[in-house]
Amino acid sequence: MTAQGLLVFDVDSTFIEEEVIELLADATGRRGEVAAVTERAMRGELDFAQSLRERVAVLTDLPDTVLADAAAAVTLTPGAAEVVAAARADGWIVALLSGGFTSVIERATAGIEIGEIRANTLEIADGRLTGRVTGEIVDRQGKARHLRAIARAHGVAAERTIAVGDGANDIDMLEAAAVGVAFCAKPALRPHADIVVDERDLRIVWERATEVLRSRS
Repeated sequence: MTAQGLLVFDVDSTFIEEEVIELLADATGRRGEVAAVTERAMRGELDFAQSLRERVAVLTDLPDTVLADAAAAVTLTPGAAEVVAAARADGWIVALLSGGFTSVIERATAGIEIGEIRANTLEIADGRLTGRVTGEIVDRQGKARHLRAIARAHGVAAERTIAVGDGANDIDMLEAAAVGVAFCAKPALRPHADIVVDERDLRIVWERATEVLRSRS
């Protein structure tokens, strides 16, 4: 069945309030160090894939139970569940494209009908994190590729796509969408957005983005 549109969210600090890598780093006592690297990556000062590998290395030898602990500590951004419900009611598919980790995102969003999740996979061996990710890293370019691929898979025209993000690694994703929304965003992302929303309520994002689409039709 063809979807009426595609709504894509970045996850960390967009669909959720936290940065999951920082929640995981709590168990190492090095959250401050990891947070500083995350901030620089979101400002566009570091290559995302390289910075991700550096941050994940900090997690080496943690028990895999930290994934469930991190998911339990996640807070959905206000309006997140309501927007997913509203979009689905209108026949849209909702996707999460994240430089974070599938295992945590799936747990944190259980019960919300997300159509697609594309994120990174933490390598686990003998019940412990190895400090590495496996497979292709979902980076700035990867998010744009996934947006286009999901739209094609569901028969969604390019002019019926909305992308929402907050950091430099979301630039290509926003530019690939018909409507790009910078949500409480870093300065590097704002010039690439059609809409800038600084209130932490995703219902405002949905209302304004769909209004723009209606005005173009």
